[in-house]
Amino acid sequence: TGERSTVQQRLAALGTFYRFWVRQGAVAKDPLHALARPKREKRLPDVLSQRQVEQLIEQAAASDVPALALRDTALIELLYGAGLRIAEVVAIGIDDLQLARGEVRVTGKGEKQRVALFGAPCRRAIEGYLAHGRPRLAAVGSSAGSALFLNRNGGALGERGARARLDDIARAAGLPEAFHPHTLRHSFATHLLDGGADLRVVQELLGHESLGTTQVYTHVSTARLRGLYTSAHPRALRAGTKR
Repeated sequence: TGERSTVQQRLAALGTFYRFWVRQGAVAKDPLHALARPKREKRLPDVLSQRQVEQLIEQAAASDVPALALRDTALIELLYGAGLRIAEVVAIGIDDLQLARGEVRVTGKGEKQRVALFGAPCRRAIEGYLAHGRPRLAAVGSSAGSALFLNRNGGALGERGARARLDDIARAAGLPEAFHPHTLRHSFATHLLDGGADLRVVQELLGHESLGTTQVYTHVSTARLRGLYTSAHPRALRAGTKR
């Protein structure tokens, strides 16, 4: 993969060089134009196991500051439970929630709104945060407004602050360095498919316009299934391995 990437970069640099001289009239044509170039490998998204998600939530709940523990737990539960983007979550207002129905109205890419769903664990986490966490944070400052998630100064929690907080929690929980907030969205989609959800249902829940965008998660699920198959099936074990 590293060699493939290096070749791609060098060909791109040469291509830029020749296109410049073609425009200047010093070269008749780009000699690299007809050259077959190595295909860029599609990188599968990083996905957490269900146990790793639990570790992340447990670590968030272990904060020394009770209000932040409640906030961070609700934040992670919503990111994973509803498969939301970090920008969507920090933009949620209290009025966007329908807790009894397990629904939240979010604004996604292109300012398009959709209704996302979440389950009982997420609902309980949000209820706990609204009852005991948010009021304490709001009392610190005077600029809370209607934002659901607040920072330690009582203002609306921003995307940068949320990312930094999640990075700290993930590091403390011992998760892979590749973790980022979008990993929870990837995990949401993959775990749904692993559980038997229809691809078009996952597409709707993620807010993808194209089914092709959602299909990358079928490859992730296949990779996970292959790993389980290889480790568990007696005819799939590596040569020389005994069980």
